[in-house]
Amino acid sequence: MTTLFVSHGAPTLVLEPGETGNMLASLAASLPRPDAILVISAHWDTRVPTVSLAARPVTIHDFSGFPEAMYAINYLAPGAPGLAKKVVELLQAHDIPVQTHADRGLDHGAWVPMSLMYPAADIPVTQLSIQSRSTPAAQYALGQALQSLHAENVLILASGAITHNLSDFFTGNRDAAPLAYVNAFADWVAGQLATEQAQTLLNYRTENTAGLQAHPSEDHLMPLFVAAGSAPGIPKRFTPETTYGILAMDAYVWEA
Repeated sequence: MTTLFVSHGAPTLVLEPGETGNMLASLAASLPRPDAILVISAHWDTRVPTVSLAARPVTIHDFSGFPEAMYAINYLAPGAPGLAKKVVELLQAHDIPVQTHADRGLDHGAWVPMSLMYPAADIPVTQLSIQSRSTPAAQYALGQALQSLHAENVLILASGAITHNLSDFFTGNRDAAPLAYVNAFADWVAGQLATEQAQTLLNYRTENTAGLQAHPSEDHLMPLFVAAGSAPGIPKRFTPETTYGILAMDAYVWEA
């Protein structure tokens, strides 16, 4: 199995999938069917890596001010407590502190892309949290500890954003032209991944002049570092669109 990084965009992606939704659906159809999915979402942020043991994860509507239709969506995939326990074992084996959560559900960083990729909601799934108060290097090491999951037909789905500065939000037009730094930073990230410059990528806030503007806080880029650590090699890049002028919707696939 393989690793994916997806930019999940605004929660309304599930109602207005556009080119990103088409890409995610086609991508899922092109991959072998996983036995289980481990999601690393920007929207579960803890001080210590934490894994959900939920057998029936609920759908968390962790947003406000969106259309009523958003709150009626329930993505009721089965949980994967067995996978969760395996993740705990792997992290412990790599001397990474880890905790569990008995019943944590799926936040929109998980269920929005999964509803577009696997709408039948019939693949077991669990989540592993990020640590935005940590460092990109620590998140990369977290991914390295998970590499053996691929041999067990587990899809690692990292869900965040290549660019995520909501203070730059300037329009409600989904198709607005992107601000200059958006594509520039996205292309720079692609260049680091294409040449396997992991250390430069991990130091993006000092190595690229747009790093701080693209990510005033680091939560939405942390899943990318987990993904890169979990899957050595050069990934394939997908660039379906930008949305609202500030969100590059890039996705990456590390082939098995």
